[in-house]
Amino acid sequence: MDPGLNELLKWGVENSSTTANDPSAAPPENRGLNPDAINALFGGPSDADLMRASMAAILSTDPEISVDDKLVAFDNFEQLIENLDNANNLAPLELWTPLLSCLQHEESELRKMAAWCVGTAVQNNEKSQEKCLEMGGIPPLVNLATGEKEDSQVRRKAVYALSSACRNYQPAMDVLTEELGKTGRSGEKVDAANMDACDVLIGGLREEAAKAA
Repeated sequence: MDPGLNELLKWGVENSSTTANDPSAAPPENRGLNPDAINALFGGPSDADLMRASMAAILSTDPEISVDDKLVAFDNFEQLIENLDNANNLAPLELWTPLLSCLQHEESELRKMAAWCVGTAVQNNEKSQEKCLEMGGIPPLVNLATGEKEDSQVRRKAVYALSSACRNYQPAMDVLTEELGKTGRSGEKVDAANMDACDVLIGGLREEAAKAA
């Protein structure tokens, strides 16, 4: 991670925490924030810079970056990729691999956010649907969506991501039904362009998720 972006991230998290606790409080001092970081802050880092910085924070092993900080970074990341261009920029920025790796994170809240971000990136976006499939994103989402010991909220976000990844995109739908067949569920093929059929498949997974503990 670029040192300047790392400093900006820490400064931003600290500033957000301070003002959230006391809106009238003055922002924290720079605490050694270097000139390059200050220039990046006031010059406005690009969305690509912010996406990389967010993912770097999410993956960081720095003990000063807590799980809550990572959730803030994930929330920022999700908001950024609501923009179609940013979602399609995940591939050139090489962020698909780290994003998908978070589907297996030890923290359930981070698994949930990872699934949420995948769903946001691929929704009504064939280019990102293709990339998600190409990068092997469907099998781990199926594992989350159908995991009997998985948290209900994680399962529901995984179902959301699968719905977004497979509707109107047959190659991903074929992988989804194949993976479901491996779990003992019906592996019968579904027409990805048939919204009624998609609703039945996704609705069944959603009902399972809702019943989970």
